[in-house]
Amino acid sequence: MRYLPAVAALLLLPLVPATAQAAPSGTFYVTGVRTGLNVAQSGTGLALHRPKGNEDHQQWRLSDGRFENTDSPGQCITRQLTMGSCSQADAVHEFRQFGDQWEFFGLGGETRWYLTPVQNQTSPMPQDPRLDQMTFLTAHNAYANGVDGGFAPPFVNLAKNQTRGIVQQLSDGVRGFMLDIHQTPDGAVLCHNSCTLVSKPVALNVDVQRIVDFLKNNRGEIVTVFLEDYVDANTLRAELRKVRGLGDVLYRAEGVQQNGWPTRSQMVDSGKRLIIFTDHGKDGREDSGVLYQKDWTVENHWSMGSGLGSSDWSCYSRWDDKPLTATGSFQPLFVMNHFRDVPFSSTATTDNSKLVNRAQQFCQPAARKKPNFLAVDLYHLGDAQGAVSTLNSYVYRP
Repeated sequence: MRYLPAVAALLLLPLVPATAQAAPSGTFYVTGVRTGLNVAQSGTGLALHRPKGNEDHQQWRLSDGRFENTDSPGQCITRQLTMGSCSQADAVHEFRQFGDQWEFFGLGGETRWYLTPVQNQTSPMPQDPRLDQMTFLTAHNAYANGVDGGFAPPFVNLAKNQTRGIVQQLSDGVRGFMLDIHQTPDGAVLCHNSCTLVSKPVALNVDVQRIVDFLKNNRGEIVTVFLEDYVDANTLRAELRKVRGLGDVLYRAEGVQQNGWPTRSQMVDSGKRLIIFTDHGKDGREDSGVLYQKDWTVENHWSMGSGLGSSDWSCYSRWDDKPLTATGSFQPLFVMNHFRDVPFSSTATTDNSKLVNRAQQFCQPAARKKPNFLAVDLYHLGDAQGAVSTLNSYVYRP
């Protein structure tokens, strides 16, 4: 077993007392285990803020048990949780270690902390990586492309998240597809918010069939589908039954909780290379082979802001009760959303050209794991595929 649940970890890794001199040294983010929030300098005191790289006084230089803020040389965290001179005695903290967690002070209800190096720690990508070590280019609202069919009322159709059809997306290297499905008399249909007034709507089974056919013809590829799911379980089951050959390629995550994610060669050899996640709560639809996403992944908040102007690069969980740092008996896959409220070509080009920077300097340390899915609008702009290639060149080690 590679990963241990938190309780088991505490039983197997007893408290290791450490003097201040034995405490870690280097420059770190200090992240709450429970919330995933970072300790930030706030005036003369401290606060817990959403992880925001080096933009919010969240980087701390540790030396001899002292936390010196990198933006305020000579100023350290005191035992009273204020900022004071690093030379004073109460700037020295005592550390206790619990596996990969640390205890040194309490703040905002947090008592356990991760110390994540600001400088990325990496090792070379293995020849046969596990699924949780790989990164895949992912199309946000992949169906909203204006090529395969209608996806919204005419005035909304103008704001396409993608401009190429699903078949072209597959050919271009897209391996993750975010699809919204809604309940209609005809079954599960791909629409944005509502299917009312949509001309030429596309059924879910049509796009899944395209993906299955691609996998049948490209036996070394792995594809993941993320369903924003507004249909009932019976409708979803009926829709998936229409897809020819789905059972031959559908991956059901059997054994992952006990053994961790499979390697690429294991998935290829088994032929099970299509993962389908749903964000719908458990109601029996899992027996059709879909996986409840929250059980298997972590995901950051979906929007960086409006379509134009400055953006918010902070990286925090979309789920209040599951921080990006969450782990357990296996490593959750990390879905990194990197898009705005409304897609504009100029903005997407700029944002997608900065994917590597945000992934490595903001989201990777915030999650203590490498993004496995880079979800973007207008994926063909700004070299998103180049960012995927960069992340696929290494394994991240927090």
